[in-house]
Amino acid sequence: MDRMLLKQMVFFGYHGVIPEENRLGQKYIVDLDLRLDLSRAAASDDVEDTVNYAEVHALVKGIVEGPAVKLIETLAGNIASAVLGTYTSIHEATVSVTKPNPPFDITFDGVTVELRRTREMAGNAVPAED
Repeated sequence: MDRMLLKQMVFFGYHGVIPEENRLGQKYIVDLDLRLDLSRAAASDDVEDTVNYAEVHALVKGIVEGPAVKLIETLAGNIASAVLGTYTSIHEATVSVTKPNPPFDITFDGVTVELRRTREMAGNAVPAED
């Protein structure tokens, strides 16, 4: 299976358990690893035969910059569900969400959650072809 990687997409959101996170907001970095067949697009050189990554970026931006959730696990799950629900040609999505500067009274570079979802896991099973 081919891959489309969208790396280091940076957004600003208001997610978190700590009240300051919801009030002040913070930067989020999202990486997507999408598994799909890119052979048709490679042969045709036509954007209609692939997943338009600008549209994927806009979809992810709407989620990260949209309504707040408490956990980045939920945020990553929402992104995976939206991507798989919107683009039927994507068979699997690995989503990584990093909160690089969480407002904790400890020193570290950030926290990242990564999850992998398949079409079947997302409840969008594709019927088998005969």
